[in-house]
Amino acid sequence: MTEEGLTALFAEYGSVRSLKMSKDLFSGECKGFANIDMEGHEARAAIAALDGKAVNGSMIQVAQDRPRKGRGKRR
Repeated sequence: MTEEGLTALFAEYGSVRSLKMSKDLFSGECKGFANIDMEGHEARAAIAALDGKAVNGSMIQVAQDRPRKGRGKRR
C-alpha cells in the first residue's frame, strides 16, 4: 500500500493530519505499519470501520496508538 492509498482510505472517515509509514532503512520498503494522526472522533470512526477489514487482499489492524512503557527516561 502506498501513502496516497492509505491516506485516501482513512480520509473517508475524516481529515488525515499526518501519516508516517515505517520503512526499512536499506530497501525503502514498508515494514507493514503506519502512524496516522486524525481528530479523536474521526479516528474512532476509522478504527471501528477499518479494523479487521481486508484491503488489497490483506487484513489490516487499526488501533489507537499507545505509548510504550519505559521509553524516554534515559540517564
